[in-house]
Amino acid sequence: MANLRQPNASDATGSFNRIKDVVPMSGICVACLDGCMGGCEAFQSTFRGREMLYPKPFGDITAGADKNYPVDYSHINIQGYASGAKGLPEGVEAGPDTAIFSKVDTEAEYGFENKVKMKLPIFTGALGSTEIARRNWEHIAVGAAISGITVVVGENVCGVDPGLELDDNCKVRRSPEMDRRIETYRKFHEGFGEIAVQLNVEDTRLGVAEYLRERHDLETIELKWGQGAKCIGGEVKVNKIEVAVDLKKKGYIVIPDPGNKGIQEAYNAGAIREFERHSRMGFVDRDGFLKEVERLRSLGFKRIRLKTGAYSQTDLAMALRYGAEAKLDLITIDGAGGGTGMSPWPMMNEWGIPTFYIESLVYQFCEKLAKRGLKVPDIAIGGGFSSEDGVFKAMAMGSPYIKAVCMGRALMIPAMVGKNIGKWLSEGTLPKTVSKHGTKKEDIFVCYEELKGKYGNEIDQMPLGAIGVYTMCQKLRVGLQQLMAGSRNFRLSSISRRDLMALTEEASKISGIPYVMDAYREEAERILGE
Repeated sequence: MANLRQPNASDATGSFNRIKDVVPMSGICVACLDGCMGGCEAFQSTFRGREMLYPKPFGDITAGADKNYPVDYSHINIQGYASGAKGLPEGVEAGPDTAIFSKVDTEAEYGFENKVKMKLPIFTGALGSTEIARRNWEHIAVGAAISGITVVVGENVCGVDPGLELDDNCKVRRSPEMDRRIETYRKFHEGFGEIAVQLNVEDTRLGVAEYLRERHDLETIELKWGQGAKCIGGEVKVNKIEVAVDLKKKGYIVIPDPGNKGIQEAYNAGAIREFERHSRMGFVDRDGFLKEVERLRSLGFKRIRLKTGAYSQTDLAMALRYGAEAKLDLITIDGAGGGTGMSPWPMMNEWGIPTFYIESLVYQFCEKLAKRGLKVPDIAIGGGFSSEDGVFKAMAMGSPYIKAVCMGRALMIPAMVGKNIGKWLSEGTLPKTVSKHGTKKEDIFVCYEELKGKYGNEIDQMPLGAIGVYTMCQKLRVGLQQLMAGSRNFRLSSISRRDLMALTEEASKISGIPYVMDAYREEAERILGE
């Protein structure tokens, strides 16, 4: 088997090899030349050090790991059938005039008692304290609201808010940035989806949960154990020493230490241009977790969610078992290295259980809990999904436990593209990839007139990135309807593992999905033998 990734050089870190031939394991050029002026990670690490750990430029990119895992969802195909129709409305007889793909119901819901309905079984990744999340929030939040899906505010938003006001107990008194995020979504929210906010160690210490209840009457909070991009706390960069000092005062870990005289001199000289703000890692135990869930419920939150990453099987079992005991409303399990922040590039590639593998374990563990009589919380899976076929496969493979798919970078792309189309229109610099469809927003966005018909002049208040998110969601909805109709599933709840087949024996072994040459073989043999 070939090397699964090439280390020491990546567009993510702005590094490259001098020559084509490299050592597979190290990524170092087979002939490392004394006098080389190149730019591999080893070369640049010589003088930029820890900066080479992170994707760049921070604040302008999202990043995804480039490791090519041995098995992924491309090793699974969707079954197609020539008869039957599952999930049609009660009383409707299946036939060519009733089983039409455009009538497929893609409405999803999650929650233990207080259900949240969504028009699609997808929601955004957590958009936290990163600059790219802040800059694109309006586009993503409004887009999610008009598309009828949930949006998630990530960790540390209050902590990095330059307008943050603390009371005498160092608790949040006012956070204009958090206020903006919640109010932006609610302005266009129409009853489908919700806004949830994540809570990490620093957020808890700052009293973010209390602020969300008192000021915004927020109904849903999400505890944070980790994410697919890394197993340590959230990280961002700041380029002003004054901001770094302020973050340190708020209790964050800031590296290098902005209070150190030598660091201050290096900053003034221009050698140090950035400071890293790191969150603390949490420590999970059953009693502490259950106690925290009860504390949050006592504050008035109707729904408690958990976000966890690609940790070990032990931690996955803890999340599912403790989640069942706590009667959580949703557990989001993130299984791949990608996100909006500055996760260390080596960590994004080299730690954690990849999505395909961890979803296979999720199904096995949920089955064990269900057989023991425990009600398994609704599950969402995330980690590299970007299209409707991935949504179908993820929901089918984890059926009946997987209720939705978390999409991070895939839903940020239309927000950024739509935003930039607006910028290019105003500047008269539309690229040919866009201008070939027209030179006005009404011509460029295929869903523009549809939205104008619904919202009238209110559409002028919508940022073009939001229209981009809506348009992407419509593509995902129609594509999902087509795949579901082809497998004769007319509502999400009728999708099952039997609607999949594994193209490789290894994928079958990992997932438990039948190998393509074995799937429905007994049924076929019975027909042949009749």
